[in-house]
Amino acid sequence: MSEAEAATAVNVAGKLGFKNGDLVQELGYDDDVDFDFRENLEGGVGSELLTEDDQDVVDGVILWWRNGDGDLVDALVDALTSLGASGVVWLLTPKSGRPGYVSPADVQEAAPTAGLHSTSSAGVSREWSATRLVSRRKQ
Repeated sequence: MSEAEAATAVNVAGKLGFKNGDLVQELGYDDDVDFDFRENLEGGVGSELLTEDDQDVVDGVILWWRNGDGDLVDALVDALTSLGASGVVWLLTPKSGRPGYVSPADVQEAAPTAGLHSTSSAGVSREWSATRLVSRRKQ
């Protein structure tokens, strides 16, 4: 990895609040995810993203979600299964005008039902929006 690539990887992880050594689980993976984003995130945390089959307690969850994937509340509740007490869920949804677009209103409606609260968003990809969700007690 070049020096510039390493800086990009740390920047992506840092934008999401992750650091080297953090465990991050990825849910909702499909062939439309942003592979550069994934690679940079893995570089920033220093390991591969864990899958839904992994049972480790994680520092964060990356949930790729598209309109038509099913019930968002159920997916958010499932994302909490392996999440540590101080962990965060980053919900990645296609940006406006992209196939599978999920409106922010849908996220704002689903999050509290799943016991989560939206705190911020981050620009992490050309095609995907990222929304930070935390347990309501952590706000």
